[in-house]
Amino acid sequence: MSMTRVRPSIDAPIERVCSRAYTVPTDRPESDGTLSWGATTIVTARVAGAGLEGIGWTYGDRAVATLIEDTLGEVLADRNPLDVQGAWAAMVSALRNNGRPGLSSMAVSAVDVALWDLKARLLELPLAHLLGRYHEGVPVYGSGGFTSYTDAELSDQLAGWAAEGIPRVKMKVGREPERDPERVRAARAAIGPDEQLFVDANGAYSRKQALRLASAFAEYGVSWFEEPVSSDDLEGLRLIRDRAPVQMDVAAGEYGYELPYFERMLASGAVDVLQADVTRCGGITDLLRVDALCRARSMPLSLHCSPTIHAAAGTALETLVHMEYFHDHVRIENMLFDGVPHPRAGALHPALGRPGLGVPHPVEGILCPQLERPGLGVELRVADAERFAVSPGA
Repeated sequence: MSMTRVRPSIDAPIERVCSRAYTVPTDRPESDGTLSWGATTIVTARVAGAGLEGIGWTYGDRAVATLIEDTLGEVLADRNPLDVQGAWAAMVSALRNNGRPGLSSMAVSAVDVALWDLKARLLELPLAHLLGRYHEGVPVYGSGGFTSYTDAELSDQLAGWAAEGIPRVKMKVGREPERDPERVRAARAAIGPDEQLFVDANGAYSRKQALRLASAFAEYGVSWFEEPVSSDDLEGLRLIRDRAPVQMDVAAGEYGYELPYFERMLASGAVDVLQADVTRCGGITDLLRVDALCRARSMPLSLHCSPTIHAAAGTALETLVHMEYFHDHVRIENMLFDGVPHPRAGALHPALGRPGLGVPHPVEGILCPQLERPGLGVELRVADAERFAVSPGA
């Protein structure tokens, strides 16, 4: 007897929006040039309709979960889940008096990703196909190399990524400026002469420090200098960009929470490569607009962290050059989700419904089949996540 699959009704309204925050301890102490931390909080957003559920997330304070449940859930009630852009505008409008940058934009971002995921599931499509691809995959750079690491730990981590076929690695600098050239030298020795080496100061240096250290880093082939000064200092970024060694790109933009921020940074000529984060900038809806701004100015775009979401969304970005394969987020997403993509030949590839493709699970070391799943292609392992829960909710 043949079985006919019943498609979900694409006219069914949004039934429920819920959010949960999970705080996951780091595997060892971490710090960069301006901040230290021992845990990272991921805030999930789940949007249900027609018997299906889409998921999105951001990395931020547990207060984001309250904004999602108390404000955005009411805004989205009974809306058509296919009309993502209209839902996005309604969410932004509802949060006007809370201020757009920061937590409000992170809440919108998480829910917007969940809406796109739900739309793709309703249409039974991989999210990458729904958005439309410019690229088959997203090149990655391994990112960690925290200032709290010993030189041996730094070298082992970066060399490990290089051995896995990731041709670009990034380390943190700025905590002890006088030691940074020696740490960069150790990193170069660990990865060899052919891998690309990036540094990220997280805005820790003064303008003159950044200029001096750019020359020192160039001796070890550093080709990427991220936030050499504060990303709010557009004049300083422009100064470093104009005077840094010609082979060294200056990058910033990860703290962009709304479109005018990116336009100001581009108009100022402050960077060689713009950065954006789908979990901060307003979700996939606004990330596509950031790509359009970059296209209009012939500016390359690099994606910050959140690798699982960016693996799908990044393929739709014409100006994309690569994305950050950040140690913390890679670890958390593998701990909490099934279906997380893993690098192949230095790139992440979105779920496209190719069943039976075995990939090693990086946490348990077992072989997991990559199942045919629409949307982002991931499912939250609720039981595993609940031991880290820090907020009420479903």
